[in-house]
Amino acid sequence: MYAIIETGGKQYQVEEGDEIYIEKLEVDADDTVTFDKVIAVGKDSGLNVGVPYVSGATVDAKVIKNGKGKKINIFTYKPKKGSSYKRQGHRQPYTMVRIDAIKA
Repeated sequence: MYAIIETGGKQYQVEEGDEIYIEKLEVDADDTVTFDKVIAVGKDSGLNVGVPYVSGATVDAKVIKNGKGKKINIFTYKPKKGSSYKRQGHRQPYTMVRIDAIKA
């Protein structure tokens, strides 16, 4: 059984036991989180697609850790302007979760 969930403005296809990186949630490590925005649930008998979400379907997950991704260096400049440049860095925060149960 698999499910397609929506969180953080993105969609993820998950199965039980999967560990995925999602946009940062305001929860601590070792907490449980429930995703109720389930777009579709796939079973052996077929696919159940919601309009827009499947009613009564939830996905339970356990938070493994919160962290930051690798640093991305950003360098912008305007040519022929002398000292007009800007250097920045960015580390995207994430939450790592393990899918425990899919309830359809």
